[in-house]
Amino acid sequence: MAETIRLGSETVGKDRFIFIAGPCVIENEEQTLAIARTLADLSRERGVLLVFKASYDKANRSSLDSYRGPGLQEGMRILQRVRAEVKIPILSDVHSPEEAEAAAEYLDCLQIPAFLSRQTELLTSAAKTGKAVNIKKGQFMAPQDMGRALEKMAAYNENILVTERGYSFGYNNLVVDMRSLAILRRFGYPVIFDATHSVQLPGGGEQSGGEREFVPVLARAAAGAGIDGMFMETHPEPSVALSDSATMMKLDEVAKLLDVILTIHRAVKAQAA
Repeated sequence: MAETIRLGSETVGKDRFIFIAGPCVIENEEQTLAIARTLADLSRERGVLLVFKASYDKANRSSLDSYRGPGLQEGMRILQRVRAEVKIPILSDVHSPEEAEAAAEYLDCLQIPAFLSRQTELLTSAAKTGKAVNIKKGQFMAPQDMGRALEKMAAYNENILVTERGYSFGYNNLVVDMRSLAILRRFGYPVIFDATHSVQLPGGGEQSGGEREFVPVLARAAAGAGIDGMFMETHPEPSVALSDSATMMKLDEVAKLLDVILTIHRAVKAQAA
């Protein structure tokens, strides 16, 4: 397994916490830049590596009428501006082999959505770009079954992160089994916990619901279970966000929660040393 992961110009080993954060989807250019600057400032103050996440296309929406984003070309233009002005690595979802190849010209990290985590051509195409790949574990997959997905990518590129985001548990509900984080770590790649998608209530109407009040609960538990980083979607006013309004953290509440997560993370590392 790779001892370090390359994220843009950054090289990350086991000693640096990875914080993947940003809005669910790009709504407009100025808002995206403002969120990135806020997250970059608080991350630098705490010595963590921020990887800025924003989707240019939300291909998996409940309704045909749901906002999907500005699209690949405009989305990449905005994300390039974020990287140039804020000087942070950028990440976004890809949904097909062709999209992976095109997006790799701009992104530092390609993200495989959970529902696509078994798509062989997508996984291998993303890996072949040479960029870092963050693969989200499918809601329908046991953690040990992620080994096959990781093998598909590692045959071409070991610059891999793996993210836990909950399991389908009956209709319109997700649960998180904290044992999964320990099982995923056995594969040797950095394990990220997605604190906001894990509280989603998928489907069930015109849009997915969620239980934002449980984000801190699960984030603290995951930090205690032992992780290498946290994924968290955030927005200045989640209630009016155009996607995932029920699950995103309010931007001005992120720093306080991140401090708690890092305190637990450091305590776990010290105990394991």
